[in-house]
Amino acid sequence: MSTETERQTETIPEWKREEVDEIASFLDAYDSVGVVDITGIPSRQLQEMRRDLHGTAALRVSRNTLLVRALEEVDDGLEELTGYVSGQVGLIGTNDNPFGLFQQLEASKTSAPINAGEVAPNDIVVPEGDTGVDPGPFVGELQNVGANARIEGGSIQVMEDSTVLEAGEEVSRDLANVLSELGIEPKEVGLDLRGVYADGVLFEPADLELDVDAYRADVSAAAGRARNLAINASYPTAATLPALLRKAGGEAKSLGLQAGIEDPDVMPDLIGKADAQVRALAAQIDDEEALPEELQDVDAPAPEPEPAEEADETDETESDDDQPAEEAADEDDDDDGDNEDAAGDALGDMFGD
Repeated sequence: MSTETERQTETIPEWKREEVDEIASFLDAYDSVGVVDITGIPSRQLQEMRRDLHGTAALRVSRNTLLVRALEEVDDGLEELTGYVSGQVGLIGTNDNPFGLFQQLEASKTSAPINAGEVAPNDIVVPEGDTGVDPGPFVGELQNVGANARIEGGSIQVMEDSTVLEAGEEVSRDLANVLSELGIEPKEVGLDLRGVYADGVLFEPADLELDVDAYRADVSAAAGRARNLAINASYPTAATLPALLRKAGGEAKSLGLQAGIEDPDVMPDLIGKADAQVRALAAQIDDEEALPEELQDVDAPAPEPEPAEEADETDETESDDDQPAEEAADEDDDDDGDNEDAAGDALGDMFGD
């Protein structure tokens, strides 16, 4: 019998079969399943991360060959995750959406020291300021790794922010010792999500990294613009109907006031308008003896401010009528003419003309 035939007929140990079945049950239990990188995470910290995830997500670590076999057996698209199973990895399952899972994993990362021989994940900077270390050989160690340091004021000072290693470069033993002495932890320790499968879609970290605050602001702005558009287009919905009714009521009242319609709701404003027009005209007449006694010593009334509610509505709808400036100016001129005619008629009636 050939070696290849022997390999094909080889019986899988029972413990492996049971492990694959348990992993498959784990995969079936969650809506979203991902592969996370656990490289370099000490066992104690990994256990702490498991506890932190409890109630929202679960982590399953096993041999990579068994993880791949379980992913392929479950199928349902999860076999697409097998391409991420390499090195030190684990499976993570959650009923949350992939975006929520990614945010949770990123938020759970903590800083950690970096050891000699490791590759810097980002630029390593020794910050400006007092190191708190007494004068001694350490100033030379700082200078050797590229920090601008000197003795000043009885202690070792770093004179400016000093980049001592760029991202992607290997950490030397001397630099690791300096960073440890200063308490600088340039490395983040946590579960790095390589890929997650949910609702038939495979997501990678680049797809899930969102600025939540900016996204929320964009949605809020879009909702505001949609509401204003609906109000200006007179499109009734549960959100726009109250504003549309207020707008319609204000326009109807304004029309009734301009047309002099003797409606119970308009009459108080019509009377107030007529009184203001008469007083304004009376204030322009120099001969007070020509005026009735009740109009003598009358000052022109101050213009009344717009009602607060109408002003707020204009702000909310971003100029509901979107009326061109020229048309608005023409209407103001027409209103002034109407006001003067109405004031003249009122005085004529008063003097019996």
